[in-house]
Amino acid sequence: MVQKSKGPRRRTRNLLRRKAREKTPITKYLQEFEMGSKVVINPTPSSHKGMPFKRFFGKTGTIIDRRGKSYIVKIKNGKKEKELIARSEHLKAI
Repeated sequence: MVQKSKGPRRRTRNLLRRKAREKTPITKYLQEFEMGSKVVINPTPSSHKGMPFKRFFGKTGTIIDRRGKSYIVKIKNGKKEKELIARSEHLKAI
């Protein structure tokens, strides 16, 4: 028997799907956000660095701080508040 995969990107075939010729524009990588602005976590499958876990895809959060090239985003997960570290190409301003 083959052993089942238990990696962090399992069951993401449809979540991380792009159309055949859809490319990410360079401005997506260069965008900057103000502290306190609202963002949606919308991952870019072509960039693996700084991609948040699949549970948080589509969630809305607030930018708290910047850490290197990434941003710290505060989101609500059920009753808890969590802080994620995500790069700018995986975030979309509201």
